[in-house]
Amino acid sequence: MLSKILLLLNSTDPSAFFILSLFPYIIFLYWAQKCLSIPRTSLIGFRLTLLFVLMTIIFAIISLIYFGDELTNIDPLHGAAEAFLTLSDAFIAWGFIQMLKPEEVKNS
Repeated sequence: MLSKILLLLNSTDPSAFFILSLFPYIIFLYWAQKCLSIPRTSLIGFRLTLLFVLMTIIFAIISLIYFGDELTNIDPLHGAAEAFLTLSDAFIAWGFIQMLKPEEVKNS
């Protein structure tokens, strides 16, 4: 039974799951922009995650057309795609780190 399920999952194209996973993330972004407790810099990082997804799709298409292989096997393109994820993660982390810093109070 388990082997049949694993075989079915292994033969399933993950593209549909990838596309379906964008909808909850877009709902999260809608909620996050209304939430006042999420720093603006972090919100930009969360939005940049969509840029990472877009660039990953573009680089995957390029790797299939020009190299005839998957994106994970073409190191320069894979690294470039991952750079967008690193950028978005850096914005998210930086925003929350800035939120933890105590604000200076000027008593003059």
